[in-house]
Amino acid sequence: MTQASATKILNSPRRILIIKLRHHGDMLLTTPVINTLHQHYPDAEIDMLVYLETRDMLASHPALNQLFTIDRQWKKQGARAHMGHEVKLARQLMKRKYDLVVNLADQWRSAIVTRLTGAPVRLGFAFPKRRGKVWPFCHTQLVSTSNHGKQHTVEQNLSILEPLNIVSPVSQATMSYSEQDEQAVNALLHDNGIKIPFIVVQPTSRWFFKCWTEEKMAATFSALSAKGFPIVVTAGPDKRELEMVANILTLCPEANVTSLAGKLTLRQLAALIDKAALFIGVDSVPMHMAAALQTPLIALFGPSKLTFWKPWQAQGEVIWAGDFGPLPDPDDIDTHTSERYLDAIPTQAVIDAAERLLP
Repeated sequence: MTQASATKILNSPRRILIIKLRHHGDMLLTTPVINTLHQHYPDAEIDMLVYLETRDMLASHPALNQLFTIDRQWKKQGARAHMGHEVKLARQLMKRKYDLVVNLADQWRSAIVTRLTGAPVRLGFAFPKRRGKVWPFCHTQLVSTSNHGKQHTVEQNLSILEPLNIVSPVSQATMSYSEQDEQAVNALLHDNGIKIPFIVVQPTSRWFFKCWTEEKMAATFSALSAKGFPIVVTAGPDKRELEMVANILTLCPEANVTSLAGKLTLRQLAALIDKAALFIGVDSVPMHMAAALQTPLIALFGPSKLTFWKPWQAQGEVIWAGDFGPLPDPDDIDTHTSERYLDAIPTQAVIDAAERLLP
């Protein structure tokens, strides 16, 4: 299909499907695509296909009509049950009769689903690893990835819309939560006696090589608490993350810190960050939330690909360990290492940044 015919068909699409099968942070960084399509086609119903565990990131997005999910646990139920789930999902999507499918994913499953929808316009990326006849067969048009190495993930995602000739894409990422999420957070703040302004700190990541040391985080807690700012520390429910938070708190018993680690849903965490005067965190999903919510932030980075993953359009500062010492190439990292590459960042650098950003 030519670009001209694609544009003609899409003057007024009724239904659009976006596919992205990745992690939580990737979901948040697809929101500019969602927002752009909603702005350009305000009457269209926009659905999305994601992994089940990432659904909560987008469940409150006001522009999304339906969220279809793939449970990666299906494969543990045996071949027959797994195939039954896949067939049911395919039939649900085919029944929707999409006019446009935007496949941001690189898995073969996403390409097959794209083809099965029968949508007249099916956009995908021309990934180098997907050369051959099958990938192009599943899409009506493929968009080059030649510039992706120089682009942020948001820019990469938006580039797939080039065939649609959209003049003014929406580049801002957004994080949405419900009124119930906000009420739950207000109750927690009240019950714990936390008053505004407060600081939210997420010291953990599922990969500990992205984390600062407990000693430096505790010293930062003590310094900021001494300046009169209550601190709310958050973390995921993973046992190792909770142990890390407990170790930090043991090292700064005098600090005014309340732990909500493991007690919040993702959208409740967003509501909390939205109320904060400052967010401090490592390269993780909450950092991207803070950037999307326009909460002033300090992002601590180690050997991650800054071009792809730095907080997008954030208010605040990125402190990169590479400015204080050598770092390994991100592609060479053993993600299970116990090495704390952020340790090169001095405590005072974070404290000074906080003083610049706090009201």
